[in-house]
Amino acid sequence: MPSRLETLICRLTFVLLCVVPAVAQSGRVQGTPAPTPDDTLRIHTEEIKLNVLAFDEKGQFFQDVTANDLVITENNVLHPPASVRRLPANVLIVMDTGGEMRAVKSLKRTQDVANAFVNALRPGDSVAIMQYSDKPKIIGEWTSDKAQALGMIKMATFGRQSLFVDALKRATEFMTRSGLENKHIVLITDGTDSMGRSSAKFDAMQRLVATDISVHVLSYTSIELVDLEPRTKSTTNSLPPRSAAPEEVARQMPQGDINATRVKIGPTINLDRKMLRSVRSRKAELEVAQQQLEKLAADTNGEFILPDTPDEMVDKTAHVARMIDSTYVVTYTPKIPVTATRGVAERNIIVTSKRPGLTVEARRKLLIRSAK
Repeated sequence: MPSRLETLICRLTFVLLCVVPAVAQSGRVQGTPAPTPDDTLRIHTEEIKLNVLAFDEKGQFFQDVTANDLVITENNVLHPPASVRRLPANVLIVMDTGGEMRAVKSLKRTQDVANAFVNALRPGDSVAIMQYSDKPKIIGEWTSDKAQALGMIKMATFGRQSLFVDALKRATEFMTRSGLENKHIVLITDGTDSMGRSSAKFDAMQRLVATDISVHVLSYTSIELVDLEPRTKSTTNSLPPRSAAPEEVARQMPQGDINATRVKIGPTINLDRKMLRSVRSRKAELEVAQQQLEKLAADTNGEFILPDTPDEMVDKTAHVARMIDSTYVVTYTPKIPVTATRGVAERNIIVTSKRPGLTVEARRKLLIRSAK
């Protein structure tokens, strides 16, 4: 009778005999060791994309622009274009639907401007819709169906605050993650932020300038300033102050929209010093915001529209749509590699035409941040 030790040895031998054939039959081959970092060949291919507008002598869109028609200078250094393509536009419409002290800006007016812009775009362009008040929110994903886009705009709601900085951050993130080309953002806004946050606003704008997105602005600032100006004075002959309630709320009150029935009552004296300080602060914020919005549009080769009336604001949407639909996507490889950038580098890019009868508009300030 075999001992317990002999029995255990027999069982182990049986297990090994079963395992070895199984490994052999699996067809597995021992993998080759992965190359070390020193063995890996890394090739950095850099490309900068620009949105370039092209017109003929009559101001109409210029067909069939090629790389041979253009000259690119980056910080006064000539660069040949690598490609020139015409693609459908991808436009994120950002609607400012809030603000504690808004006077002329309203949800309905902003929706009217957005609707007019969508209707003016070329068939095939895609739009997405964002609104922001108390927080930014994407209320409509990408669509080239205009009826669907208009339905998205109708879903917008108003709020007490106007968190512009958050909206810029969200819009930049949404666009950069889309993987699309020929990207545009259309801001329908007064550019002020309820939280102040001047430093954060500057940073958010700088991050947007570091992308290949063109930013177009339909600004409420001038319209708001005209309405606000009389209230910055202690004595005025203008209409009495507007109701503090937003227009959307005022229309639902029992007495209706009291702002629509204001009557001039002669010279008035405002003794509310706190209110005067608030109104004057609002005026200063609007003036700064106007300059910031204009610079953002200029640095990204976008359009800055500063209408004097709400009707003009709606009318100017056709001009913005025309500019967007006259865009080519142009690429080139920078002679000073982006990887050579230390910190934040500013590159001034200008595209000009060498083809008779072709006029191009592309002047962009590009901020390049080195990877950390």
